Amino acid sequence: MSSLKSSAFVPHDIAAPIAGRADGPLAGLTFAVKDMFAVTGQRAGGGNPDWLSHQAIATHTSSVVATLLDAGASLTGKTVCDEFFFSIAGANAHYGTPPNHRAPGRIPGGSSSGSASAVAAGAVDFALGSDTGGSVRVPAAFCSLHGIRPTHGALPMDGVLPMAPSFDVIGWFAAGPGLLRLIGRHLLPVSAPAPITRLLAATDMLALADAPIAQAIARILARLDTTPTQLAPAGTEAWREAFRVIQGREIWACHGEFISSVKPAFGPGVAERMAYAATVNQPQADAATAIRDTARAHLLALIPPGTAIMLPTAPCAPPLADADAMSLDHFRTRAMALTCAAGLAGLPQVTLPIATSDGLPAGLSLLGSPGSDHALLDLACSLAPLCGT
Repeated sequence: MSSLKSSAFVPHDIAAPIAGRADGPLAGLTFAVKDMFAVTGQRAGGGNPDWLSHQAIATHTSSVVATLLDAGASLTGKTVCDEFFFSIAGANAHYGTPPNHRAPGRIPGGSSSGSASAVAAGAVDFALGSDTGGSVRVPAAFCSLHGIRPTHGALPMDGVLPMAPSFDVIGWFAAGPGLLRLIGRHLLPVSAPAPITRLLAATDMLALADAPIAQAIARILARLDTTPTQLAPAGTEAWREAFRVIQGREIWACHGEFISSVKPAFGPGVAERMAYAATVNQPQADAATAIRDTARAHLLALIPPGTAIMLPTAPCAPPLADADAMSLDHFRTRAMALTCAAGLAGLPQVTLPIATSDGLPAGLSLLGSPGSDHALLDLACSLAPLCGT
């Protein structure tokens, strides 16, 4: 455990596990949280030591964490994340890059990298992360895990450091679909959504993935009754750019004052993205919001209740851990083309682990209508045997 806690877990980790309610339905299960959740007596570091040093000790625990503790699960640690959650690579210049135990020598994906790494290593049964632009979905795919980005607004965000509130959600990882669904039973609002009876296959999104991933997904689709469709008939470039603009405007609104006054040390990539965020003005944000509204209307019409769209979670296998900055930036751009739809429309998305023909981890996603979270989790359980991991 010590080697795991020096890599997936932050140096300022909790001193001892926090036991869940002994008679709770999740008793016996352990979990970790991304270093952005309030835990009484602790500080949330957001992946940056300068931010950490300026934070007060929490006097209340995040509602979502408290719900899990009350259900019986025990909190055993706080995990490394990308600085201010502004990346999907999983690297952290201050705390190191959590190892990818399912693809050694490759990045784990971020920004919830430590949470994914801890679950993949078997250090905990499940872990909480956050997903703004893919920060649960991409690490789940890269670390061969099941993960969920819930419907926007489905879970309370109190006690959780924000990035871009229009897109931010709490998500979680588990090694198997049954546990992923079980956690959802305790966290998600009680509902009776329409069962998913219609599956669409996003052929345009498949075309954005590397051949080994597209081929692995095609083999699964061949065993299902799916209808080909296009998720974004005009392409995702305008969607991706609108997401980037809104995200930049909102993260600067949340953290710009701190960054301007404290001038925290940033690692490569994050500094450049923060510098861009500082330049986004209101007219640019308004124009991007109009694009988002159009995208949302299109996606809601395309995915009514009872329907789910299948698409690749990420466009490639995990890049090598020593990939250069230009390669990682190219990966980020490609990945956002696949992940931006859920954020723009506030949709739930579940990712299942699959493997390419050469054994590298990848992900198959199920994108559903707002509020279809439970139905997606049920569908993931039924499809898991076809995915073969």
